[in-house]
Amino acid sequence: MIYWANDVYRLGWGNTTVLKFFPDSFNKALNIPFRLAEGMSFHFVFMWFFALNGLLYVLYLLISGEWKLIFPNKRSVKESFQVILHDLHIRRGLPPQKKYNAAQRVAYTGVIIMGLGSLLTGVAIYKPVQFHTLCGILGGYEWARAEHFILTILFTLFFLVHIIQVIIAGWDNFRSMVTGFEVRAIPPPPPPPVIEEVPEDAPVIEPSPVNA
Repeated sequence: MIYWANDVYRLGWGNTTVLKFFPDSFNKALNIPFRLAEGMSFHFVFMWFFALNGLLYVLYLLISGEWKLIFPNKRSVKESFQVILHDLHIRRGLPPQKKYNAAQRVAYTGVIIMGLGSLLTGVAIYKPVQFHTLCGILGGYEWARAEHFILTILFTLFFLVHIIQVIIAGWDNFRSMVTGFEVRAIPPPPPPPVIEEVPEDAPVIEPSPVNA
């Protein structure tokens, strides 16, 4: 929030502002007006954690073979729309499900690409002179800054949709995401069959012979 407290971050064109993300009243209420340098310092510190976490995650996917479950296949785009229609209660049936459905595979792979894009655009606007080639590939400093901001908005939307989906799925799903395993109640075993005891003095009934 400190980083976005700058007037640069708004929606509009020219001198017309449609939406300012953090108005002056918001900044003054939290005592963070015009503390851009402090916000950028925090931003750059957490950038290294972001980059290291992303690198370790991609290495884990490649080494463990989990990438086969995450990366989309040729049917994922079509099936992802079917999953979305099902979640919106427009379509009843679901396509074949594995560990991740098609919409999750597209979304999770997209987040990896967005993470790389955020890192590249962030470096380009952090050191535009030193990384002038990268900055030029991204369309220049202004375009790189806009792309970085758009990716930030997409991350925020992904986070919100993800949280809503987790809430809909229930507490057990959230717990499994945090712990890495599912906790399921084991149904009790069926009761043993009841065997009636035959008294020792009970008469024995022999089958009658069958006449040919």
